[in-house]
Amino acid sequence: MTLPLAPRVSSARADGWIVAPRRPDPPAVRLLCLPYVGGAASVYTTWDGAFGEHVEVCPVELPGRQTRMREPAFTRIEPLVDALATALLPELDVPYALFGHSMGAIVAFELARELRRRGAGEPTVLFVSGGQAPRLPRELPPLHDAPDAQITARLVALGGMPDEINEEPELLRHFMPTIRADFAVCETHEYRTRRLLDCPVVAFAGRDDHEVRPLRVAPWVEETTGRFDQHVLPGGHFFVHTEQNAVFDVIRQRLAATPRRPGRYAW
Repeated sequence: MTLPLAPRVSSARADGWIVAPRRPDPPAVRLLCLPYVGGAASVYTTWDGAFGEHVEVCPVELPGRQTRMREPAFTRIEPLVDALATALLPELDVPYALFGHSMGAIVAFELARELRRRGAGEPTVLFVSGGQAPRLPRELPPLHDAPDAQITARLVALGGMPDEINEEPELLRHFMPTIRADFAVCETHEYRTRRLLDCPVVAFAGRDDHEVRPLRVAPWVEETTGRFDQHVLPGGHFFVHTEQNAVFDVIRQRLAATPRRPGRYAW
């Protein structure tokens, strides 16, 4: 739940939803990366080139942050996923994979189901990180309408509050509407029974994550008929950063096995 303070990136496409330059040659797979609460596309800056030349990393920029600061953030997952799917369809001329951490995990899951519904096919792999399985009821009380101090305390406890924000109340007030909106996306999400995914699902959990314990990540296995793997890594909720190399190793291995099929999907 780190806030969007990193430098902005100028290369945007898919109507601003993807912040990454397009490669001159089509990749074997596009890895679409979805951020966590308060996060921006820039949280995936270090991922570029991490998985070899055949993988194009495409960080997703949600409204309400960095390059899209002037746009209101979504507060519900259905319109968010609908708009995201519409923008991304032209990018699916090659196989794609999805990665999402925390809030990004549930958005990636619903995006995979929506893209399948539209006939675009499922991702080659769905990577879900630090997000509880969607069928489980929430354990924690909602925060999206809680006092600012309560939201700030949760962010600090998770290790997702940059010092420069914590020391500048005006900055925090500036970003609070986007933070609340992101919490609302997660907390108002209602699981709906659909046909199970067929694609592989790879789940990551932090061994010391008190927000989303590994036992609450394991039931992601119920969302696919395909292969399921869970990797429990050292660290708390933001193990995705502190154990980045371990996350990279798993993703690299799974995407290396992706069939390199040229041309556009037929839908």
